[in-house]
Amino acid sequence: MSLQEIKTRITAAEAAAGRPAGSVTLIAVSKVQPNARVAAVLDEGQRCFGENRVQEAMGKWPDFAQSYNGLDLHLIGPLQTNKARQAMELFNAIHTLDRPKLAKSLARLAQELGKCPDLFIQVNTGAEPQKAGILPAEADGFVAECRALDLPIKGLMCIPPVSEVATDHFTQLSEMAARNGLQGLSMGMSGDFETAIAHGATHVRVGSAIFGARAYGQES
Repeated sequence: MSLQEIKTRITAAEAAAGRPAGSVTLIAVSKVQPNARVAAVLDEGQRCFGENRVQEAMGKWPDFAQSYNGLDLHLIGPLQTNKARQAMELFNAIHTLDRPKLAKSLARLAQELGKCPDLFIQVNTGAEPQKAGILPAEADGFVAECRALDLPIKGLMCIPPVSEVATDHFTQLSEMAARNGLQGLSMGMSGDFETAIAHGATHVRVGSAIFGARAYGQES
């Protein structure tokens, strides 16, 4: 599917939900994609990209930044505390703030660096033991804890269980964000981004629908 087709579908989903055009940010998930594919999407005008690993992103985006202006890079994969500094220096947004230790590290680095990316708290809405994220019952307290550290919390992020109806998880995340006065909702991927937009998504993470199959089996 072409990038323009995805954008057209996003615009239609915004209209169907009664939302203004341009209210949803498309994050093109470029993790493990060959540089030639990424360059082709850059040449089409896309500037917002999502990466899963700090090290992979550092080996890719500084070079692209020399040729393309206005890059907007989002970390959408797990962040190890020892990679926090590199992540804060490279990314415009981090969608995977998921534990107090990481929050404290980001707060310390923000004071040291004098800047901080936009932050989304990852919520494990399905309470899946193999998946990162704050449990729903602990989310309100964690939002308050992060705010007390003066972190710029913009919203929440979730990855619904593949075996469950995504709508229920999108609704849960939306209600949680509203309860905490958060505007950002990072939810929806290649197969369900229109449903996510109907439930308030502000950021959708689309990879395979734009780039095609990856070099190895990771979902987007």
